Amino acid sequence: MLLSFTDLFIIGAYLAVALLISFYFKRKGSKSLADFFTGGRSMPWYVAGVSMVATTFAADTPLAVTELVANNGISGNWLWWNMLIGGMLTTFFFARLWRRAGVNTELELIELRYGGKPAALLRGFKALYLGLFMNCLIIGWVNLALIDILKVFFGVPEAEVYWYVAAAMLFTAFYSSLSGIWGVAVTDALQFVIAMVGCIILASLVLNSEQIGGMTGLVEQLPDWSLSFFPQIGASGGAQDVLSITAGAFFAFLGVQWWASWYPGAEPGGGGYVVQRMLSTRSEKDALYATLFFQVAHYALRPWPWIIVALCSLVLYPELAGGDRKLGYVYAMRDYLPDGLRGLLLVAFLAAYMSTISTQLNWGASYLMNDFYTRFLNKSSALDNNHKRLVNISRIMMLLLMFTGLFATSRMNSIAGVWEFIIECGAGLGLVLILRWFWWRINAWSEIAATIAPFIGYAVGHFLLEPALGETFSSHKGPFLFTVLFTTITWLIVTYSTPPEKQAVLEKFYHQIRPGGNWSKVTGNVENKKSQFPILLTAWLSAVVFTYSILFLSGKLIFQQWNDVGFWLFTMLISLFVLVRLAGKTDILK
Repeated sequence: MLLSFTDLFIIGAYLAVALLISFYFKRKGSKSLADFFTGGRSMPWYVAGVSMVATTFAADTPLAVTELVANNGISGNWLWWNMLIGGMLTTFFFARLWRRAGVNTELELIELRYGGKPAALLRGFKALYLGLFMNCLIIGWVNLALIDILKVFFGVPEAEVYWYVAAAMLFTAFYSSLSGIWGVAVTDALQFVIAMVGCIILASLVLNSEQIGGMTGLVEQLPDWSLSFFPQIGASGGAQDVLSITAGAFFAFLGVQWWASWYPGAEPGGGGYVVQRMLSTRSEKDALYATLFFQVAHYALRPWPWIIVALCSLVLYPELAGGDRKLGYVYAMRDYLPDGLRGLLLVAFLAAYMSTISTQLNWGASYLMNDFYTRFLNKSSALDNNHKRLVNISRIMMLLLMFTGLFATSRMNSIAGVWEFIIECGAGLGLVLILRWFWWRINAWSEIAATIAPFIGYAVGHFLLEPALGETFSSHKGPFLFTVLFTTITWLIVTYSTPPEKQAVLEKFYHQIRPGGNWSKVTGNVENKKSQFPILLTAWLSAVVFTYSILFLSGKLIFQQWNDVGFWLFTMLISLFVLVRLAGKTDILK
């Protein structure tokens, strides 16, 4: 045990505060299912936005970034940096639409957009697939990161570590089930502040340690390829002057993945806990602001403390190899934090862990309760005035999810493997999730086909084409691109082979949501002269450039690369100017 009394006191105080927040919001979250899962739609944008960011900052995140940087340098982060493009698309094109829909969950939209038995089938399937199966995969990989911390930081034996994880999950399930989404969101805000402060302190201590010698010493001890913000587009990867990736891989990251793949927190068109927070906000403007803050904070403000520690771990722990490289972050915690600060950073990781698990439990239970139990198993409960009973059933579902997540954890051994599976088994689905808002011809069968086809494409790409075509196919992201193409062709064929949704269904959706796009079946080919698509497109691209500019400007300042600071500062100011001008002349931010 590496913790002093001071460390243990800090941890105990944090857990006590988390409980107090939950008890404070207990009554507010117990009034009805809508209050429990969407906070009565009364959440201000800053609470919802910080909660989104906190949820994506899990215990596994710094470890995953450490492994990416150790293997591929700073540019390895493009594996997730590319998803900003899709995130900003959600901000400007979909945030208002989601809030306008007035649904309680993302899946409830399915039976607003589609009709009949296919829509009911799709909603029920997704409630179990996302709420149970996919949710437990996410819980499992977050638990794997906590297990690594417990083993290294505490020296907990393999045989006992699952009991510690079970205790952490049980505490999280208890406090998050008390108050519903309001308690989760407010606790998230506290957890995010603690987590970021802890990570910044660790980065400062490790960077200025005797072994590293500050930024100058770090740069002198690292190869040039590890410090490049951008990969070189070349033949195959490798530690060269600048890390190179294939043209196919680069195209997959920047040209396809952000719109084609379903991934938690970066769903094309919005989804999961991001939509849950949008639906919890008090207005359409709050939904947009919350999502905009989330994108900027998630991609531009959080990564650098993790990246600095990751780079330092290359110098401090050169013996680490392969998947063990992610442990460099935990070793740095163990070796460079004094008493008190060690407890603070452990609280930071515990906070990051709890913010993610609490959201996953609440979000998953919302699907199982709203989109499966009250929709299919007990339809009369939807009209039940005994709200307390329904909320209590939701709490029981959260506990069931906890135990299922623990079981999933015991069957996993690779975080990276789960990531790859999720990205590729949703490849191609994203385009349907985007177009269902803007094209009347998309029907329930389109989305059903786009949900199933990636699994077939994944199997064909990896088990037939990859062995036959070899390393070239793999290095160019061939299996992923094949799955996207296969899925897209499949759902297009299914769309035109099946009848469109009934006119009454399309009219109800269009008049309630007012989405824009091709709704000629409803509008009768009347041109919308006030279309905001050009303005939204400009705002989207400007916000993407603005966020990337903040990310790279911060990095250039940290690494004291003064020659590039002016360029990224100028780019940031220009893109911000465009956004401000658009906001002043239109209502996109009002």
